[in-house]
Amino acid sequence: MAALGGSISKRYARALFSLGVDRNKFEQLGDELTALANLYHDSTELREALDNPVFKNSEKNAILQNLVPRVAPSAELRSFALLLFERGRLAFLPHIAREFRKLADEKLGQVRGKLTSATALDPAALSRIQKALEGRLGKKVILETQVDPELLGGVVTQVEDLVLDGSLRTRLEALSKRILN
Repeated sequence: MAALGGSISKRYARALFSLGVDRNKFEQLGDELTALANLYHDSTELREALDNPVFKNSEKNAILQNLVPRVAPSAELRSFALLLFERGRLAFLPHIAREFRKLADEKLGQVRGKLTSATALDPAALSRIQKALEGRLGKKVILETQVDPELLGGVVTQVEDLVLDGSLRTRLEALSKRILN
């Protein structure tokens, strides 16, 4: 089932992305799609209302007609959301948004990654790390940051398949193994 969901999500993402490229607004559509997918993912009440068989399809459609324009003002995304609803594919929204973002990042020559540090980094340090990654990868790097005090110090960065672990915890574990062996 997961493979089927992946292919469905990719197919819908490619269709919307192609439309966005043709109309020179794929970035706007991507932003709106992400906002709608986040709303769907984060709102248990919305998902339950749209998935509840007690509500008629006309009532569910009315909910979408009222809600979608607030989050996704473009006509293309409103039509897209209603198409997903009609075809019983709304649950795929978060996956479709993720696939769409991959397509948009590829077109824009950028990659996304995650940087985890023991404490919050100042903007200058974050910028240096980002520029070093861009130099290594030859693409613009967009980093999502998070703090994990268990690292003790240093940073762990993951961009695509590249993982750079410069955490103090990893270094201490390696030192401990060398001492014990």
